[in-house]
Amino acid sequence: MFKLGLTGGIGSGKTYVANLLAGWGASVIDTDLIAHTLTAPEGLAIAPIREAFGSELIKPDGALDRARMRELVFSAPVMRSTLEGILHPLIAQEVFVQAKAATGLYAVFVVPLLVESGRWRDRIDRLCVVDCEEETQIERVHARSGIPADTIRRIMAAQATRAERLAAADDIIVNSANTSLAELDKQVLVLHEGWCNLSISG
Repeated sequence: MFKLGLTGGIGSGKTYVANLLAGWGASVIDTDLIAHTLTAPEGLAIAPIREAFGSELIKPDGALDRARMRELVFSAPVMRSTLEGILHPLIAQEVFVQAKAATGLYAVFVVPLLVESGRWRDRIDRLCVVDCEEETQIERVHARSGIPADTIRRIMAAQATRAERLAAADDIIVNSANTSLAELDKQVLVLHEGWCNLSISG
């Protein structure tokens, strides 16, 4: 099966793109969604997170307190490494399970830190980056989640730069501040048709 890696900085619009591709028949495997499941009440990551960080990082309903954890890990790199050490192996296991069960036109792996990880390039056939201006990222995330701009900037500083992502890309989807949904959909559809052809020919 043809394997596409889909990435982009926070607020770039990669989830919207992934949802389009899923609607058109691709099998989408989203590592962010997997992480949310792992840190939901009774998720597999909750017990080791509680052991490593303490119960104050777990909300009364048993889910990870994502806001408190975000503030912690993006102000203390060692804490971020600890969290990644818990989550990444569990995410990798679930990615393997979902990929093995994939039956779509091709497989899409949505990975926010795909470029940064250094582990994905040899697992995928092509890498697509959803790109927008950094200020647009900040505006979108703040409007969507209410996260303060300085926190968003810290998150972005821990990710690959826009230039690094673009340099690694085989395909680029432009989702800038002035890109309409119709224009975005058209870009994605053209690429989707190309990826379908690659899947058939491969």
